Amino acid sequence: MGDVTPASLPPILLVLGDEELLATRAVTEAVARAREVDADVDVREYQAGSLTVGEIDEMLSPSLFGGRRVLVLRSGQDARKDLSAALLAYAKNPDPDVQLVVLHLGGAKGRAFADGLRSAGATVVPAAKLKGHRDRVAFVREEIRRNGGTCTEDAAEALIAAVGADLRELAAACSQLVADTDGRIGAETVSRYYRGRVEVTGFTVADATMVGDVPGALEALRWALHVGVDPVPIADALADGVRTVARVASAGRGSAYQLASSLGMPAWKIERAQRQGRGWTPEGLVEAMRVAAECNAAVKGGADDRAYALERAVFSVAAARRGGAR
Repeated sequence: MGDVTPASLPPILLVLGDEELLATRAVTEAVARAREVDADVDVREYQAGSLTVGEIDEMLSPSLFGGRRVLVLRSGQDARKDLSAALLAYAKNPDPDVQLVVLHLGGAKGRAFADGLRSAGATVVPAAKLKGHRDRVAFVREEIRRNGGTCTEDAAEALIAAVGADLRELAAACSQLVADTDGRIGAETVSRYYRGRVEVTGFTVADATMVGDVPGALEALRWALHVGVDPVPIADALADGVRTVARVASAGRGSAYQLASSLGMPAWKIERAQRQGRGWTPEGLVEAMRVAAECNAAVKGGADDRAYALERAVFSVAAARRGGAR
């Protein structure tokens, strides 16, 4: 943020636009900057539509105890005429110890109030919804920079194609990508990270885990959790993957079609388990079954961090496979 001094805090901040993520972020950053100047800053929030002129006087009058204040006025477009007149009069000679942050949707409603604040010298923070594709590309690149990474234009395009246009989703994806990579994001990074991810299920995670592909399993797991897959079916799929490989391995040799009736499983599932079972020993599978049962208990028993329980299980099952590798 650079060095923040009382003089560098604008007395009036007008957050103009209807993109909730950008507006919320502008308020958060304004409060954070004020706290750098005064850790005990008094932050208060008001709804413009329900505020009266009497309350405005009280809200802006000097505090008995001194100290900085940040007054956040939400839905500025709903301010009644007398309220906006009182605030515009205040804006001509604002209190240096008070920062007034006004959020305004930026449409036709209440435009005179927004224009008046701007004329009075308010610092404007744009927070309008991003209309075009180019704006979203610029947003992704800036977001990656904010998180300490760098991003090429084609990587930003690829990320939007994978995640969609929702700004909250894009912001979350940018921070996840920088956290999970070295921060230099190219189109190849994005496609590797998101390849087929939209269809990720617990079985994708289990299949990668059973063949010892830890990076693939972790990527699939994080994406599944990111898009809202419930942790319980992921834990179930992992347990089912281990159990199936163990059952097929203990049934001895034979074609999938011969084993299908005795095991009561479809042939395709047996074929997959036979492929996944290569490199496993009976001891390794016993250990993997213990790990899967533990993970299941943690996830279903409401462990504090179910994502961590699942990640730990992926590492432990892979270690059981390596530990028992022939």
